Amino acid sequence: MPFFRDLSKPQPLEFHAEMLLGVQRPHNGSLQRRHTMKEAKDMKNRLGIFRRRNESPGANPSGKLDKVLKSLKPTPEEALKWGDSLEKLLLHKYGLAAFRAFLRTEFSEENLEFWLACEEFKKIKSQSKMVSKAKKIFAEYIAIQSCKEVNLDSYTRDHTKENLQNITRSCFDLAQKRIYGLMEKDSYPRFLRSDLYLDIINQKKASSPL
Repeated sequence: MPFFRDLSKPQPLEFHAEMLLGVQRPHNGSLQRRHTMKEAKDMKNRLGIFRRRNESPGANPSGKLDKVLKSLKPTPEEALKWGDSLEKLLLHKYGLAAFRAFLRTEFSEENLEFWLACEEFKKIKSQSKMVSKAKKIFAEYIAIQSCKEVNLDSYTRDHTKENLQNITRSCFDLAQKRIYGLMEKDSYPRFLRSDLYLDIINQKKASSPL
């Protein structure tokens, strides 16, 4: 009987490549054959582009890619520090990607996406772009029955809606704080107990090549 991997969960090399190239998996974890084949083809093409960009005469492109991917993976000691706080986890590029992969398995990735969107929003300098982005964030994550609606109380939702009348960099602060607290008390502790995290902190120092 043939063995099939659960493609809804990131595998070692796939996880590195997804993190590096920004590939996102479907929220519903679909294993339909046409989706799997398309994702595999897209990944192959994108990896090929990455290799060609980094190839030089006499160089081993695949070896260079492996080196880049390895450089992103933390040591067990580094990963242990993620257990100190959610803030330390989110500040680490690999940690952020690992937490996002975990949230996908719980179908709650929208919480992290909203938090990240707020972080990016606060970096915008143009007022016109800020207004456009604010309306997009509200429509996507805060409006009732929005496609990625996050779990907010009515007061926070109404307060944020009122802030859109006079948009500033702080208009999502309360909502962002609420969602951060939700992740900190709920998803984050479960992530620290997950196989995904335990595999990272228990990895052998002399691990085999990817």
